[in-house]
Amino acid sequence: MDISAENIENNELVTLETPTIKRRKKKSVVWEHFTIETVGAGCRRACCKVCKQSFAYSTGSKVAGTSHLKRHIAKGSCPMLLKNQQNQSATPFSAPSKLANGSSYTPRRRYKTTAPPYFAFDSDRVRHELARMMIIHDYSLHMVENQGFINFVQNLQPRFDMLSFNSVQGDCVATYLREKTSLQKMIESIPGRFCLTLDMWTSNLTVGYASISGYFIDNEWKLHRKMLSLVMEPYPDSDTAISHAVATCLSDWNMDGRLFSITINQSLSESANDNLRALVSIKNPLVLGGQLLIGSCLARTLSRIAHEAYTASDKIIRKVRDSVKYVKISESHEDIFHKLKQQLQVPGSKNLIIDDQMQWNRTFEMLSAASEVKEVFSCLDTVDPDYKPGPTMEEWKHVDTICTYLKFLIETAKILTSSTLQTTNMFFHEAWKIQLELTRASASEDPLIASITKPMMEKFDRYWKDCCLVLAIAVVMDPRFKMKLVEFSFSKIYAENVNDVIKIIDDGIHELYQEYVAIPLPQTPNYAAEDDNGNNNNDNESGKFDAGVSEDVLGLGGLADFDMFIMETSSQQSRSELDQYLEESLLPRVHEFDVLGWWNINKMKYPTLSRMARDILTIPVCSVHKDLVYSRVGRVMDSNQSSLRPETLEALVCAKDWLEGGVSEIYVEETTNPHLKMDFPV
Repeated sequence: MDISAENIENNELVTLETPTIKRRKKKSVVWEHFTIETVGAGCRRACCKVCKQSFAYSTGSKVAGTSHLKRHIAKGSCPMLLKNQQNQSATPFSAPSKLANGSSYTPRRRYKTTAPPYFAFDSDRVRHELARMMIIHDYSLHMVENQGFINFVQNLQPRFDMLSFNSVQGDCVATYLREKTSLQKMIESIPGRFCLTLDMWTSNLTVGYASISGYFIDNEWKLHRKMLSLVMEPYPDSDTAISHAVATCLSDWNMDGRLFSITINQSLSESANDNLRALVSIKNPLVLGGQLLIGSCLARTLSRIAHEAYTASDKIIRKVRDSVKYVKISESHEDIFHKLKQQLQVPGSKNLIIDDQMQWNRTFEMLSAASEVKEVFSCLDTVDPDYKPGPTMEEWKHVDTICTYLKFLIETAKILTSSTLQTTNMFFHEAWKIQLELTRASASEDPLIASITKPMMEKFDRYWKDCCLVLAIAVVMDPRFKMKLVEFSFSKIYAENVNDVIKIIDDGIHELYQEYVAIPLPQTPNYAAEDDNGNNNNDNESGKFDAGVSEDVLGLGGLADFDMFIMETSSQQSRSELDQYLEESLLPRVHEFDVLGWWNINKMKYPTLSRMARDILTIPVCSVHKDLVYSRVGRVMDSNQSSLRPETLEALVCAKDWLEGGVSEIYVEETTNPHLKMDFPV
């Protein structure tokens, strides 16, 4: 029987045995690329319209299905189709099809399909994505040589040539170098100075690693944090380790002369401190005589204070932990506990947890939750004879006192763990609040409160004295508070010599401002229109009657001395930008105030003061990653990381930070190219 053209076009098959019965339309997308040919009695094969290869389809009542036909098209196995894609940059579905007789036609699709688009396999792109995966997820580079991974990839895409350790290491380093090039371009355009943080990481070996991150504000007045270097230090406890790591970073990123401050996560010996100051003062201006240069890490300070409180109350905390474990490790014990809680009508809302002793906030959460239901624990032995009595009521009072003062630390630490970078002004009130509460508590007449908080106060007092000036100047740069908040806060802490302390802050701000006045304003459109006092210099050619009429024509030539006189008398009579700013009214304390946005808007009014605010507000108070804010031990390198060469390890760690923080311009350009996408169908 002849097959009509209409039936061919609709992909309909009519059997010889039943010429009057039409088979169901074939709706699979593969039939746009295959035809069915009868090769014998009861045997039919599918023929590719492009390359003419034939594939098994049916023999008798057994049908082979279409999965192997899809693979022929989707995976790029068809040689003619692959050639057409490379020559015409077209997808398999966009190219015209051919019938067996050689005539061309475009299939008319009479149904909708949700099949994803198919793209040619790109080995280079797969290697690029594999390197990114290894970097972002901290996978061992040796994973590519594991037999399980090799089997998985070969089954997923047999055409991909497996990589060796050296190959994937090279791909990861290449990714790092591409990202570094993009970051270097960004850093070169930064108008202000840079602030560094240094966090010393430990390892299972005897070497240490100095992790250095840079903080800066871009031209759009947005705050950024980027990891810059990971420097291996064979002798991390030496007096030269920190200064060597900083020198390496400054040299690598060409930051000499642009460093503003360094925040470090550990206490430095006097010799190490002198080495660091001597290093950075050679090519970097010492602002305020170096008083703002080296600061302490707030996160590490909070961790040490919490550890101090836990150590002093170790026996009581162990009793609480044992009581909580008794309840949590057995469902029957937990049922008895909840029934007793209902009988006693104790309203505790927090869930009991067993703490992670390496995370000081988890110990606080355990103590806080257990303290809410201390009455239940006190009576638990009356209904459960297996329960060993836990803390006494006097010891529970001790726990309550610990939680009361640790709560202030927790509130401040939560800001440090925010996903949004916080400017320096955010932390003056937080640090002041801790200082105030611990100072009051350490002088309490209650011996229990005093014994717990006095060691805590002594540790935090060292941080307050070290960083008070920086935090105070930063909050003055917040137009909602200025000097008023400093005056109010210090009056609560310093009773007798409050005026002297306030004067130190005020003098420091004015001295710092004068240092910025001495630095010429950059000749850019942002600043050229105004002088140091915000006066416009571009109106009508600096005050001339007509821009096209010279002074000589008007008979005003030879008045250079007069111009000098005007400048001198004006500078004597006019207020400075700083004084003008401080005398203006405070802004309302609105929620989510953008202090950098405010200075961006007012940079024309305060060209010099805005530069000073930009640098001050950049100073970071924390040197550790937000995931390590609550950690007692800091970052520890695992054996796999420690076994890598220092250059490779630095590339992996820095590239991970950059990729997680945002894609570079290079990567955006690649991923937005539609011919580089690899959306394989499932």
